[in-house]
Amino acid sequence: MSVVFVIFVLTGAALTTLPLHLQNKLGQDVFTIGVIAGLQFLSALISRVWAGAHADRKGPKSAIITGLCLASVAGVFYLLSLAFLNVPIVSTLVLALGRVVMGSAECFVLVGGVSWSLKLAGTARAGKAIAQMGNAMYVGLALGAPLGSLMFEKFGFQVVGLLTLLLPILTLFVILPLPSIAAEVQKGGSLKMVLKSVWLPGVGLSFASLGYGAMISFCVLLFLERGWQPAWLAFTIFALSFIAIRMVFGHLADRFGGAKIAQLFAVVQVTGLALIAVSPWVLLGYVGAALTGAGYSLVYPALALEAVNRAPAASRGLAIGTYTAFLEFTLAIASPILGLMASGMGLSAVFLASALAAIGTVWVGGRLRSVPVPVENMK
Repeated sequence: MSVVFVIFVLTGAALTTLPLHLQNKLGQDVFTIGVIAGLQFLSALISRVWAGAHADRKGPKSAIITGLCLASVAGVFYLLSLAFLNVPIVSTLVLALGRVVMGSAECFVLVGGVSWSLKLAGTARAGKAIAQMGNAMYVGLALGAPLGSLMFEKFGFQVVGLLTLLLPILTLFVILPLPSIAAEVQKGGSLKMVLKSVWLPGVGLSFASLGYGAMISFCVLLFLERGWQPAWLAFTIFALSFIAIRMVFGHLADRFGGAKIAQLFAVVQVTGLALIAVSPWVLLGYVGAALTGAGYSLVYPALALEAVNRAPAASRGLAIGTYTAFLEFTLAIASPILGLMASGMGLSAVFLASALAAIGTVWVGGRLRSVPVPVENMK
């Protein structure tokens, strides 16, 4: 959890500063910002299955160490991009490479962390374990967003680069002394078998993840456009709401079933996104951010529980990687499209479209409730 926390502190710092750096220092438009965000998710998409198979074969500790090393490399690219500020296109391309590497780093750390937690917690507490790993992620995002904004205002983007380079190296000293968990020795499922097991929860995640993409890429810009300050507070409220709901209600999927909880909380997410889209006042905008965070908080782990329970027990790292790949696929495709929509129709349209998409998650939850989990996978 500490490693996931560190990686997503760095992610949160970049989420609130990267759009401003691209727009103010490099003169890029919202479409280009969406493309840069999409590259990170495309990289994570490509890495997910690789990371999941790595965690199953070599153990989750090895996956986490790989992710930390990649994160430091991303910091090198961030810093290198600053050497080309007088040539914006070159600086943007180098920065894009950094985001690609960081996407892979996040992937290895998160898949390794979730796989590790599932092995420690066991099947009966799988939903709660996934939820708590997500808490580490969103505590990092919630703290990283204001921290990044404050440091960016005072020192510029170079401080984000330095932190991204150094913190993963320091975090290695937390992980290296921990005992490794042996990889599964029994035969797992093929990628085709795992995909067949997790595709429906993955589709539900895709529908919900458009709203997540809207929040991380365009929330700050929307609040700035409306003159609502502090703009970073919207994302922090989103993340804090996400964390609070998981801390209090993270056990609900284990108790009542992932499909039912995903369906219920998707309705909350739809309400929050719609409120952000149409709100005329900053206070309602913050309420919308809170509801969006509350809704998405349990959609991900509830559907993840459905995914891992439907996959072979020896392939749960691969199942998590494949399931989460649906998120990256959605964001890799949707981020540029949402950026194009923002350019042509305004930033509010991004959140309205995301709300409509999340209705699909409600349908998927109902569909999963009609297809029971195989009994042998629950052992």
